[in-house]
Amino acid sequence: MEKLKVLLVVGNLEMKRHLDGILSKDPDLDVVAEANNAYTARDKIIECDPDVMLLCHDLPRMSGITFLGKLMPQRSTVTLVIAESRFEDDAYHAGARDFVACGDNCEILEHENICSRLKKAVGGEWLAAAKRAPVLNAAQMNRNSGGEGDGITSIIAIGASTGGTEAIATVVRGLRRDIPGIVMVQHMPEGYTQMYAHRLDNEGEVSVKEAVSGDVVKPGQILLAPGDKQMRIVRINGRYQVECKHGPRVTGHCPSVDALFESVARVAGKEAIGVLMTGMGSDGAKGLLAMKNAGARTIGQDEKTCIVYGMPKVAYEIGAVKWQVPLDQIAQKIYYLLDKRQ
Repeated sequence: MEKLKVLLVVGNLEMKRHLDGILSKDPDLDVVAEANNAYTARDKIIECDPDVMLLCHDLPRMSGITFLGKLMPQRSTVTLVIAESRFEDDAYHAGARDFVACGDNCEILEHENICSRLKKAVGGEWLAAAKRAPVLNAAQMNRNSGGEGDGITSIIAIGASTGGTEAIATVVRGLRRDIPGIVMVQHMPEGYTQMYAHRLDNEGEVSVKEAVSGDVVKPGQILLAPGDKQMRIVRINGRYQVECKHGPRVTGHCPSVDALFESVARVAGKEAIGVLMTGMGSDGAKGLLAMKNAGARTIGQDEKTCIVYGMPKVAYEIGAVKWQVPLDQIAQKIYYLLDKRQ
């Protein structure tokens, strides 16, 4: 069996000595390269094509988590991050597969099962997905990743109604764990959304949960709006989070696709992809148009594969849909747009 190729990225010499000692004891791991800053790490990824990266946050010139946030939209490298506990949410939002809390006391690393956690992080499907895209160059790294106007997709918004439960399941089965975070509305009454989220969670690689206020939008996860609340996104300290609040119906619904999409247009702009699927009425059409006008890429399910061609039809008629796509090709189209950055 081939050894797992590890890239070690660490700026602190004492921590490097501890990690070198830990990794050298495992016969299944091969440290193929080391780097002490983000720019060298980028070059080593190109040169050595590691299976997994062990990344310390405390690096010179650019922090490890900032580097990871810039890297993940271009190449989904399986990564375990080591940092102080206060950076845990930031690490997962940037795309970390696992996180180890460690401050100044490097000896704590001896008790964190680093080697087994590296091997667990690299599952077969995840590893296959991690090899598919080129690494960004130095000029791209120097841009503000995930900030205003860089055009990197960092959030996907999906809405559906009648016929949507099975249609959404079809899309979910086509998604991998490297997908940017997804926020979603499916018209359902209170109590049913939690059960539906649990069902979707077992459909494929991505995780699905019923959203609660304060949930961070993370790669590889779908946040489903609860059945009795309006869900919108906000941006706090550079991270997308959801707010789920009781409120009036919007376009006749609570939760409403329009309410979600309009918040995505306002907060995420060109960083987003919007998908409007089968459903009766017009909910989501105006919101999808707002997203398109803000620079987002927009997809509407085509008439032939809709159970009810209502919501995506209205969206198409008002010019909100850039691409009409059959149901079984929606996941593929999302990945195409992610790769092309159109």
